[in-house]
Amino acid sequence: MLSAFDSRRRFARRQFLRVGGAALGGLSLAPLLAAEAREQRRLFTGKSVIFLFLHGGPSQFETFDPKMSAPEGIRSATGEIATALPGVTFGSNFPRLAALANRLAIVRSFTTGDANHDIKPIVGRATGGANLGSLFARVVGPVGTASGMPPNMLLVPRAVDPDAGPHQTQFGRFDATGELGAAVAPLIPGAGNDFQRDLELSLAPDRFDDRRAVLAALDRARWQFDCASDRTLPDPLRERAFATLLSGEMARAFDLSREDPRTIARYDTAPLVRPDQIDRKWNNYQHYVDNAKTLGKLLLLARRLCEAGCGFVTVTTNFVWDMHADVNNATMPEGMRYTAPPLDHAVSALVEDLGRRGLDQQILLICCGEMGRTPRINASGGRDHWGNLAPLLLAGGGLRMGQVIGRSTRDGGAPLSERIENRHLVATVLQTLVDPLELRTVRGLPDQIVQAANGDVIPGLM
Repeated sequence: MLSAFDSRRRFARRQFLRVGGAALGGLSLAPLLAAEAREQRRLFTGKSVIFLFLHGGPSQFETFDPKMSAPEGIRSATGEIATALPGVTFGSNFPRLAALANRLAIVRSFTTGDANHDIKPIVGRATGGANLGSLFARVVGPVGTASGMPPNMLLVPRAVDPDAGPHQTQFGRFDATGELGAAVAPLIPGAGNDFQRDLELSLAPDRFDDRRAVLAALDRARWQFDCASDRTLPDPLRERAFATLLSGEMARAFDLSREDPRTIARYDTAPLVRPDQIDRKWNNYQHYVDNAKTLGKLLLLARRLCEAGCGFVTVTTNFVWDMHADVNNATMPEGMRYTAPPLDHAVSALVEDLGRRGLDQQILLICCGEMGRTPRINASGGRDHWGNLAPLLLAGGGLRMGQVIGRSTRDGGAPLSERIENRHLVATVLQTLVDPLELRTVRGLPDQIVQAANGDVIPGLM
């Protein structure tokens, strides 16, 4: 475990950095460095992926497939809005994304396979039970990127707001690695006790005030590593993890104060839905609050991590998209008032930002949840679980944007054209990050990774 704190805040100085057990962020140094020694970096395309997981299962109707010609009770409960693509409409709560539709790809025939609450598009059968970023990390090595940044990271609300509620893990572990081993697990800043492996860093420290303690801790870890590790590994590789820490590259990536204040303001979603605007009768009240407060900052931080060299960043808010209209969840119209404005604002901010920085060819954004919602609104004004169709949005990555891929049936309940499944999404991500043909030549890679990367991609994107 690696923990770093701003000593001017509530944490004790002696807690500023803790490195123990010859570990870096909970990952054994020997496997990290041995993985890099396999020289698999030639497989890395230099691109990155931000996977925004919309936990709870967003409705396809109220997001990107309104079906306004369908009868009342089926069509979008929030209406529709014209987009930059002729004849294409989105749910009315997404004006910013509608204006950017020519820079997006919307898949209307995507199905996640079932209506269970889990995280299957990113951790499921198509990924061998591992976080999708862990498959990538297994290929390039846990410290295999040129910058020395970890290739696989996970951002939860507490990464940007220590007062946010704990992340829910009962529906699936985003840090799962299947049979790939802990060395490729995502590093998780600010998660605290929400996960077994976490990396805690202050977001905006001006400097490492207790640098002597930092160096002492690193020296102790170095000694432990030298005593316990495989001494046949080349010295430069053994030193790589320590050099990464001492260079401050990771800390700079987390320091949002380095951003232009106008950029920070553009990403900020907190003013859009204030706590006093959310009905406290819903048990998910705090989740709605956390989503509004943190989503924009999480995507800004994800962009900074990718810009610094991280290859795969999972972003997830707490459970807010499950709109049954029951004791936990709001109705469709009310729930969309809480969730859609932050999503519309944050994702559009990221798309615009990537374009301005010339990163739209290098960073691929994916937005989806674990399922969609029922074609018919229930008696309470919500929609229930539905596994036959779900919304999927992609942007950037050098892929073909400005299109709607696939069609759904008239009632919005199933694909009318070719079904796009989780396996297609996984193959698209892996082929964005690595060369699948080169992957076949690498010895020692698990078959699941080679097969997943050489699978069929989402048609029309590449």
